[in-house]
Amino acid sequence: MKRISLFSDGSALGNPGPGGFGTILRYNGHERVIRGGEPHTTNNRMELRGVIEGLRALKEPCEVVITSDSSYVVRGINEWLEGWVRRRFAKVKNPDLWQAYLEAAAPHRIQAVWVRGHDGHDENEQCDAIARGEALHQKTRHGATCEP
Repeated sequence: MKRISLFSDGSALGNPGPGGFGTILRYNGHERVIRGGEPHTTNNRMELRGVIEGLRALKEPCEVVITSDSSYVVRGINEWLEGWVRRRFAKVKNPDLWQAYLEAAAPHRIQAVWVRGHDGHDENEQCDAIARGEALHQKTRHGATCEP
């Protein structure tokens, strides 16, 4: 089973507001960057979307080490998700994305690792720059007042 490194970060200007995510997939010296955004979203949604889109890009079951500065995402994966599933996501924010995460993660073995944001972690800094760029693109494209 291939071991993939997935680095991801999300950004929202206004929270909620225009948002973006940036994800780097790395395997055996090769990298792929995945990016995207939404005109009206939250930081947590973009953090989680980055992970989901990274997992969806994988073509076969893999061991995936997810590195994120989002305690929401890392703790969600490592600590809270099992209980949320048992409760059928009652009173959980972003259940649509957590269910999408479960689907995207199903074929893989996942390990989620938290890193401190804005602390010089190279890949986290790169993902942050990509995510902020996508959020700024959404703001420019859709204007400063983005309503759902």
